[in-house]
Amino acid sequence: MKIISRYVLIELLQVFLVSLAALTLFMLVVGLVKEAQQQGLGLLQIARLVPFVLPEAMRFAVPGTMLFAVASVFGRMSASNEITALKAAGITPLAAIWPALALAVVVSFISVWLNDVAVSWGRDGVRRVIVNSVEEIIYGRLRQQRSYSTPQVSINVKGVEGRRLIRPTLSFTQGGAGGTPATVSAAEAEITTAADASELVVTFHDGTLHMGDVKAVFPDTIVRKVPLDAVSRKGIAATSPSEIAMADFPAARAEELKRLEQLKQLAAGQRALSILSGHLEQTTPAAIAGYEAQAVHHNNRLLRIVMEPWRRWANGFSCLCFVLVGAPMAIRMRNADFLTSFFLCFLPILVVYYPIFMMGVSRVKAGAFPPPAVWAGNVLITLWGLWLLRSVIRR
Repeated sequence: MKIISRYVLIELLQVFLVSLAALTLFMLVVGLVKEAQQQGLGLLQIARLVPFVLPEAMRFAVPGTMLFAVASVFGRMSASNEITALKAAGITPLAAIWPALALAVVVSFISVWLNDVAVSWGRDGVRRVIVNSVEEIIYGRLRQQRSYSTPQVSINVKGVEGRRLIRPTLSFTQGGAGGTPATVSAAEAEITTAADASELVVTFHDGTLHMGDVKAVFPDTIVRKVPLDAVSRKGIAATSPSEIAMADFPAARAEELKRLEQLKQLAAGQRALSILSGHLEQTTPAAIAGYEAQAVHHNNRLLRIVMEPWRRWANGFSCLCFVLVGAPMAIRMRNADFLTSFFLCFLPILVVYYPIFMMGVSRVKAGAFPPPAVWAGNVLITLWGLWLLRSVIRR
């Protein structure tokens, strides 16, 4: 029995590790190319991104390579009559399958960890690399396309000579979102990063400043400072619940509950004050609509914070679910062609598991289902796998 288990485990590890390396490398290249195209990165910035993009690539590659490994190994074993030989010797097929299940449990925990690292440390690292390199990114984009824009800032130039921008035009919003639109045009300018790396400093020479209906001409020099999160397409801080580390979810949940309670008290306080002062028109729903809108926003964020840990665990343990389906299916199909075995095993998962998983996530975010509903796809696939496993053992 130990020889059989060791043999299956070695075969699985060989296929899994080789496939994982190949697929991770492919997805890593795809991720780096995507970021390079979107952000206009150079080779140095791309090299800095590699360790941060790697967990993101691996978290998508691990479940697929786990399924590929079991489909390949058990498909070949079944086609070579190795499973039939085990049965003829009075040995249950579970002796060959349990090492795959044990490996899948270990890989599932690793996958949960990768999901956490990728969306917290990895994405934050990508953001920091891009923000810290925003000066080089802007110069590179201006040399190539003569323009660079984000939702908050737009820069256009006639040309770039070294560090000098020729005939630049900078459009931005003074005072942040909802502020006064401003445009600066000059004969030339230079971009540098502030000493504390929080702002981009643009020094203009000989130009005009338009701010609303006001126009000013400056024959000498004018300096404008723009926050880095306004000129970076990634921003500085992550606000999405999907980018919170697992260890920080209890604190994030407590913070949202505190904000909701504060909004409730502020709305109640405004009603009470309006009644006492005789301004009954300020007690209508329209008068406290601002508080209600904020409460809806924070309640939606709270739902996502509560759901996110469940989603990451469900994502990670998809590895085990895929093995429960892939191993008995590959044995039943008795196909030595590993690609055929893999696609025949993956097709039902693609059609059944992922739509149910995504539907569960969307309904939990909307507050229609409780957070455990994101496990619906995993539970269904597990039940199907157990049924397949039972049929393989009894045949």
